[in-house]
Amino acid sequence: MVTILAGALGGAIGVAAAAKGYQRLTLSRAKHPSLMGHVRMAKRIAGQIPFYQYGEDRFFAADGAPAEVAAQRRAGFDRLAAIYAERFGKSVAMTKAARTRLSDLQFTGSYRVPFQFAAHVRAHLGTGSFLERSEGPIVHDLDGNALIDLTGSYGVNLFGYDFYKETIREGAEMVEALGPVLGSYHPVVLDNAERLAKISKLDEISFHMSGTEAVMQAVRLARYHTKRRRLVRFCGAYHGWWGDVQPGIGNPTPADNTLTLADMSDKTLKVLATRKDIACVLVNPLQALHPNGGAPSDNSMVDSSRKAGFDKAAYGDFLRRLAATCKKAGIVLIFDEVFVGFRLAPGGAAEYFGVEPDMITYGKTLGGGLPVGVLCGRADLMKRWRDDRPVDICFARGTFNSHPYVMGAMNAFLRRLDTPEVTAVYDGLDERFDARAAKLNAALAAEGLPVEVKTLSTIWTVLYTVPSRYNWMLQYYLRAEGLALSWVGSGRLILSLDIGEDLFDDIVRRFVAAAKAMRDDGWWWQGDGVTNKLLRRGVLRETLKARFGKKG
Repeated sequence: MVTILAGALGGAIGVAAAAKGYQRLTLSRAKHPSLMGHVRMAKRIAGQIPFYQYGEDRFFAADGAPAEVAAQRRAGFDRLAAIYAERFGKSVAMTKAARTRLSDLQFTGSYRVPFQFAAHVRAHLGTGSFLERSEGPIVHDLDGNALIDLTGSYGVNLFGYDFYKETIREGAEMVEALGPVLGSYHPVVLDNAERLAKISKLDEISFHMSGTEAVMQAVRLARYHTKRRRLVRFCGAYHGWWGDVQPGIGNPTPADNTLTLADMSDKTLKVLATRKDIACVLVNPLQALHPNGGAPSDNSMVDSSRKAGFDKAAYGDFLRRLAATCKKAGIVLIFDEVFVGFRLAPGGAAEYFGVEPDMITYGKTLGGGLPVGVLCGRADLMKRWRDDRPVDICFARGTFNSHPYVMGAMNAFLRRLDTPEVTAVYDGLDERFDARAAKLNAALAAEGLPVEVKTLSTIWTVLYTVPSRYNWMLQYYLRAEGLALSWVGSGRLILSLDIGEDLFDDIVRRFVAAAKAMRDDGWWWQGDGVTNKLLRRGVLRETLKARFGKKG
């Protein structure tokens, strides 16, 4: 009898172990094969990469270019440095002075280019971070330079800076009598909530001071109501800087309850359909432009392997299958539209792709120019307590949530969103910006330049078509031509809707001129047999030498 029981017990243990092993294997297969899909490994590797920098000779020949090409590049770099010294002196001087006090500026200033090149670039191509004023799509720096703004203010600037100046003024006038009274609500809050419920097609609204906070609350509520601990994010996606949604590099603590899975993958859908511990899935629709890839920052470029491309039908189909899988499995589907909300359609990405998530977070442009985060959700998911367990609550509150001035600016934005003038702007939006991208790409191709752009409506990514260690230099040539870029360089261009056709033609002219100057200065020199793979291997070899103290 004992033997029989022991055998049965052993068999049960074996079955359980096999089931657990199969679950682990299924999960492993659902991860993207890149380091971004394996965040723990990425963090370990990042911790082993040593700092090293190039001397002047290596700086100009990191790809093995011959002496005459290195000399050509050096001469071009010196000409560019002279332009920067002449045009941007005041702006750069204030930026240098502010670096000792502003830690954010220290970070962004250090990560514009690959770290091996950074010291020499900072010494000679200083980029000013201060501006004096804006006029439509034009910003003016402290030196009097007029620059065409392609930064989009991290995505906030959709309708143009003048639009947001007006909504901020209108909002301030709306709430002026109450002023900065906190805790109670200005009447405009109810109108905002009603309008957002209509836009999101969801029941209830929660206001926050940032997109990060709105996402935090969405995840917390999903865990509270499902009584499950895990969340799923997709490889490469950004959902704010807090720990659970930003595992791996950049997060000093482990995010053990976070699963990072491959985007647009049937293997991911299988994991979601079979596991019982997943509370929610976070979707950032911006990933439609570069599924399973991170934000395209120039500081990470060691070759030309950056990829991007938007297939609306394919991405929309995956999102709809994802929504059906989550619904069947009892998983909360959260659309993080902090960045893309209202850029793609008046009803956001949910409307654009034809999906009905359980929760949606908004931010950026919705604040009418002021900081905001918003969570919209089903009534059953937004409730923060249990009727049958009155002490079991899901707490979330913030001093500045529903700040009267923010609510006023938001209301001015939402009211304008309903006007025929703004509604008309969305008509043919994709076609208009696709045509603009085609025009720029045609102009670049006509000059034989190894640069092209890929687009998700008003959000563009710059790609390079020949292997190169120096693509990150383009951002400095673009700025010399009067195009303002964000700290991620030429990787992401965010266009505002107040850029007219004449101004866009000027952008094309400046962009092409910058790329021609870069080519003529030798940065896109091509050696025989040079490939992206060979360039990556070269960087790996020099990194290993630096890590283990080898010479040569």
